[in-house]
Amino acid sequence: MRAAYVTDRSHFLRGAAFDLIGSAIGMRRIQYSAVIGCFGLTPAADWLLRRRKFWTLVQCDACAARGCYHNVCLSEASVLIPLFVRGGKLHTLMTLRSKQLKTSAGEVCFPGGKRDPSDQDDVGTALREAEEEIGLQPGNVQVICKLFPVINKSGLLVTPVVGFIDETFRPVLNPAEVSAVFSVPLDFFISDKDHYASHNAPGMMGALHSFYFADPVSKSQYHIWGLTAMLAVVVAAIALKKKPEFDVGFDSEDPLSFFQQVLHTRLSKL
Repeated sequence: MRAAYVTDRSHFLRGAAFDLIGSAIGMRRIQYSAVIGCFGLTPAADWLLRRRKFWTLVQCDACAARGCYHNVCLSEASVLIPLFVRGGKLHTLMTLRSKQLKTSAGEVCFPGGKRDPSDQDDVGTALREAEEEIGLQPGNVQVICKLFPVINKSGLLVTPVVGFIDETFRPVLNPAEVSAVFSVPLDFFISDKDHYASHNAPGMMGALHSFYFADPVSKSQYHIWGLTAMLAVVVAAIALKKKPEFDVGFDSEDPLSFFQQVLHTRLSKL
């Protein structure tokens, strides 16, 4: 991301970035010096960031690189949650997967996919997939953090990566993987207006969240649900420092324990 972009929006982005970095959601420490330098945090903020217990790791060091938890090894994947500012409000970018894909065809997702042997880490996977799917260059993403890993419906261990992009970014779609790209105001995911929830869904702990978003640009309506919806709710609640208008099924200010429980429960059944 260009330095000028960050400087122009420094006050807004510092607050959002600091909340995302500082929340007790189980984020791993990523590109610490880059974040400090890019957002120009003061020495006091820098000291606080180093001092507070932000970086909760649930993986042992020996297993971290292999996606192994409690002696259970899983295939890994990453998604990128791109954030940008438009009209003074935070937005996120989402994709509609191609109907030709073998898995999750025609579903709304964040850019992402399975880890490739050439990927250095979770961040590398997320950035590579975003470039392949929508033409987002890795150098144009300011990575802020990684969220707590979750297991998706296909049994993949998915690590969400949060990063800022420039609002002027124009996607270049890979039609083999993506059929549409659209942006959503982040506060949409804390409003009850277009939110629906189903409980006791098979394989789910807590509510299965669902949103119907009418895109004013394309005039299309998108169904955002499942893991994608849950991640959007978590990021929105933390970044905007607002409690969702609906019951999310966990403490939206500190969802770490909930995601730990979900992960451990899923692992115990493998």
